Amino acid sequence: MKIVIINSGSSSIKYQLIEMPARNVICSGMIDRIGLDSSNITYKTNTDSLEEKRPIPNHKVGLERIAELLMDNNIGVIKSTQEIDVVGHRVVHGGASFSNPVHIDSVVKEKIKQLFQLAPLHNPANLEGIYVAEEIFKGAKQMAVFDTAFHQTIPVIAHKYAIPNKFITDNNIRVYGFHGTSHKYVSERAAEYLNKSDKIITIHLGNGCSMTAIKNGVSIDHSLGFAPSNGLIMGTRSGDIDQSIVFYMVNTLGYSLDAVNNLLLKESGMLGLTGFSDLRDIESQAEQGNKECQLALDMNAYRIKKFIGSYTAVMNGLDAIIFTAGIGENSSYIRRLVCTDMNYYGLELDDAKNEVRSKEIREINTPNSKTKIMVIPTNEEIEIANQVYDLLMN
Repeated sequence: MKIVIINSGSSSIKYQLIEMPARNVICSGMIDRIGLDSSNITYKTNTDSLEEKRPIPNHKVGLERIAELLMDNNIGVIKSTQEIDVVGHRVVHGGASFSNPVHIDSVVKEKIKQLFQLAPLHNPANLEGIYVAEEIFKGAKQMAVFDTAFHQTIPVIAHKYAIPNKFITDNNIRVYGFHGTSHKYVSERAAEYLNKSDKIITIHLGNGCSMTAIKNGVSIDHSLGFAPSNGLIMGTRSGDIDQSIVFYMVNTLGYSLDAVNNLLLKESGMLGLTGFSDLRDIESQAEQGNKECQLALDMNAYRIKKFIGSYTAVMNGLDAIIFTAGIGENSSYIRRLVCTDMNYYGLELDDAKNEVRSKEIREINTPNSKTKIMVIPTNEEIEIANQVYDLLMN
């Protein structure tokens, strides 16, 4: 069975063509910096690879380019879209409607659309991916896996907000959590590696960022909440902010609610602090002496440290922290900032190991470190393929 996995992020598309149940990755690739002047496109098979830069203004154009590569006369891996049995889609927000993978139909698409306002940077891109995939892969089953599903185990003490009860009973306002496929995947790999899954903190750092407290294999707390906008400092999102600032901007500074929403989601975070949304650019500027970029990196790491402390408290201990996703896997700089002066939590970073680039699971702590510091490359696409295949077979 050939399954195409489409993982549309806020500014990227990751994709894989996977033969199931063998989990054989036939090809994989990514488009990032979508919406910027020059986007990066990668495509890789067992025998060929391609890298190119071209403008990719939106997710529709990106998905069309992916289809072209899959069927390319020279490096393509399929001759016709009819060879694809299933397309599995990552969808960020499932709200109260979806806690498991589903077959996509008109009702599912409408519910995804209704959740646009809760995940405005993601659900529209996810739904666009579904529409384009339906056009390209006409004979394939379309299925969705939701980021929020893994976090359904978060107990009421952690997922309930301190607002009148009617808002959770009547309107389902609660912590939902996101990046669930990534947190689930890397926590399970860590449990296999460590031969235990007692108390783990997973740190997913990309353009969007989140952290999860995982105890005995299940999510018990998470940094993102009702929508994927709070918690850590992100590429363009502010993360945690005093809600009174919103009212001050509206009532005193004259901003509209829409303008404030746009500012907090698309003009804040690392972009608002530095003028750059891509961490690679920010690190480069910091190395050249840009003080605003250095401060932003320090603030980013400081926020992560605060969540490590709070999650260690609620789990009453810590066995391992795991860095994953684009920044978590590749930025030795951020990892070093996070792990500096954290010996109280048993974290001792090995600087040499931290600088090593690898696609394998690895420890970057010293032998004397009481707490494991790990880098585990996430593979949301494999996790989505596993869940889609299981649904089809059961």
